[in-house]
Amino acid sequence: QVQLVESGGGLVQAGGSLRLSCAASGVIFGSNVMYWYRQAPGKQRDLVAKITSAGSTTYSESVKGRFTISRDTTKNTSYLQMNSLKPEDTAVYVCALDPEILGLPIYWGHGTQVTVSS
Repeated sequence: QVQLVESGGGLVQAGGSLRLSCAASGVIFGSNVMYWYRQAPGKQRDLVAKITSAGSTTYSESVKGRFTISRDTTKNTSYLQMNSLKPEDTAVYVCALDPEILGLPIYWGHGTQVTVSS
């Protein structure tokens, strides 16, 4: 099966930046969608951003203008550049993959903690 491994989380002050990476391994179809979700304790899991293999992107309203999702298809790796971080961005960030345009992700990473201090 496909495995997803996140990296790049950490502790930053408000206004700072972090860049998350998600490396996928295994058999992956050429047409796919890679996602970033986040979940804080006691809160629902929210979609942060997604990107198709063709490069089309979607962002949640709360991160538009601050976060940028990108990918290197040859490496099966997605990135989430997070700028102007706010305390409310604090969460576990999880990457996910829809391997063949199913409409939802079916492979998930274990997550990486992002903590933004005020």
